[in-house]
Amino acid sequence: MDIARHQHKIKTDGFTVVNAIYTDAEVNTIIAAIERADKTGPLFRQTDDLFAIRQFLKAIPCISALIFTNRLHACLQMLFGEGYFVVKSIYFDKPALSNWFVAWHQDLTISVDKKNDIAGYVPWTLKHNQFAVQPPLNILEDNFTIRIHLDDTDEGNGALKVIPGSHLDGVIRPESINHQVFTSVTSNVQAGGMMVMRPLLMHASGRTSDNRKRRVVHIEFSRTELPDGLSWAERF
Repeated sequence: MDIARHQHKIKTDGFTVVNAIYTDAEVNTIIAAIERADKTGPLFRQTDDLFAIRQFLKAIPCISALIFTNRLHACLQMLFGEGYFVVKSIYFDKPALSNWFVAWHQDLTISVDKKNDIAGYVPWTLKHNQFAVQPPLNILEDNFTIRIHLDDTDEGNGALKVIPGSHLDGVIRPESINHQVFTSVTSNVQAGGMMVMRPLLMHASGRTSDNRKRRVVHIEFSRTELPDGLSWAERF
């Protein structure tokens, strides 16, 4: 694996794709563990357009050993070094006939354990009994996300579209994007591979158009200790 190339892409483009993180057998084992899980709990959401598991690592306790293989650990350590820890995990399953899409946005909020009035942390929201807040920009600039793909993913089944380099421009209002100036690209990822991205990267995803599933494990990382008694809600 060309670590220098991936680090350069993360720095300049805000994302990179690393394939062959998991074998086919490992992917199938992860899928089987998800399918065996009790889906009646409050962390599970299922509609015709989406199946999602919030606090994924907590909701399925056995899954962390399957996700955090020696190969994944080694890859992340080479890319980012020591000191990072998990702060959020979600599982998305976009069904084959899904008509669901996500508009252009940045991932601007973090999940925390309580509301605390701290300078630079606004606005606050409460969703699914979990507080979220937009932290200072330097935290978002240092965090990173991995999106582990359990299916081959391209534009036909809703792969992420991204605007390379947009993570370097701070917080961007989606309506201010000039798509004649900024060129978006589709992030194709093979099953068993992962997309690594900065949260400030502007991204979107389209509807499924070719009747193929798109199953993704989304995990966010930070190395920041939050101030004034505030804690990461899902620190792992």
